[in-house]
Amino acid sequence: MSRLRVESFTISLDGYGAGPGQSLQHPMGTGTEQLHAWAFATRTFRAMFGQEGGSEGADEAEAARGFDNIGAWVMGRNMFTHERGPWSDPDWRGWWGDVPPYHCDVFVLTHHARDPLAHGGTTFHFVTGGLAEAVDRAKDAAGGRDVRLGGGVAALRDGFAQGLIDTAHLAVAPILLGSGEALFAGLDLPALGYAVTGTTAGEIATHVHIGRAG
Repeated sequence: MSRLRVESFTISLDGYGAGPGQSLQHPMGTGTEQLHAWAFATRTFRAMFGQEGGSEGADEAEAARGFDNIGAWVMGRNMFTHERGPWSDPDWRGWWGDVPPYHCDVFVLTHHARDPLAHGGTTFHFVTGGLAEAVDRAKDAAGGRDVRLGGGVAALRDGFAQGLIDTAHLAVAPILLGSGEALFAGLDLPALGYAVTGTTAGEIATHVHIGRAG
């Protein structure tokens, strides 16, 4: 059965998944330069951006495992673009350049309809009906494989609140942001049926796995 998985989603030690002031110049918000340092040091993430080398320890093992058996993705609009409101830049193809790293169907949450975009081996579908609809469509497209929920924070919070997320791997970076988008604020994960199922100490980040209790 296809599962909805969160993989390699990084939060600060004080629980923020993005900083304040997200923009074209600061995709993850200001003050977040070290938030994803663990990921960009791994062989898996360096290869995604056409770079050689990279770490091969526990951080790398967690990063690589997150791509196993993934048949489709769901992501919030901010993971696709810096734009807000109606679509205004028809030439924008995402943050990743000519070849997106997904190579499958990706379902982007938005309030503004748009035709699908096929780009560099990935097809982006823009879903206006909410997270549950996007997950259903992604599972259909995944052909029995799992669906990866890429974020951002609002999408994860919605996924937990609706009980849609089956497993979540959170990488806790050893930094304090102080403000931004808080992942857990107001969420009672035990009451929603979730528990910590394991932890791993990486070279840079601490990896926490959350799943359904019991």
